[in-house]
Amino acid sequence: MPPSSPPPARRTLVLGGARSGKSRYAESLVRAGPQPWTYIATATASDAEMAARIARHQADRGPAWHTVEAPAELAAAVRAHAADPGARVLVDCLTLWTANLMAAEHDLDAARAELCGALAQAHGTVVLVANEVGLGIVPSTPAGRRFRDAAGHLNQAVAAQAERVVFLAAGLPMTLKGPPGDGG
Repeated sequence: MPPSSPPPARRTLVLGGARSGKSRYAESLVRAGPQPWTYIATATASDAEMAARIARHQADRGPAWHTVEAPAELAAAVRAHAADPGARVLVDCLTLWTANLMAAEHDLDAARAELCGALAQAHGTVVLVANEVGLGIVPSTPAGRRFRDAAGHLNQAVAAQAERVVFLAAGLPMTLKGPPGDGG
């Protein structure tokens, strides 16, 4: 009897630095399964450059994706769109979400716990993207250090729940946890 393949990862965290290829890789994991595909976006168009960047990313993804904007209410969006076992959801990105919460002075610990609760209840496939911000220099300001710490704590909490964690550098994926493969 041939060995069975590992079950697909229901929750995958994709980490990497800026321009590491993490979003493209995460999109490929979601696209590896059947539609519908949901893209939960945490970015806000705070200026013209960011608005153009968001529009470019939407055009690159194409019409097959349903985009949900959740700059602050991410847990609610995950609950709403990942409840069905056939759902395929991409969250991009946890780092921008953390920045949004800090700017609005939200309780970061409570938001992290709420998101982790939503991920635990998700029945569909959820792929989450986050920057690994702990590889650089120590930020020189208290706000910078608080942001780095909050992002790191969130990444650790989500990684603990994920069946698979992948780190990207120079577009190359390295599996840190769980089975390699297409993400289910």
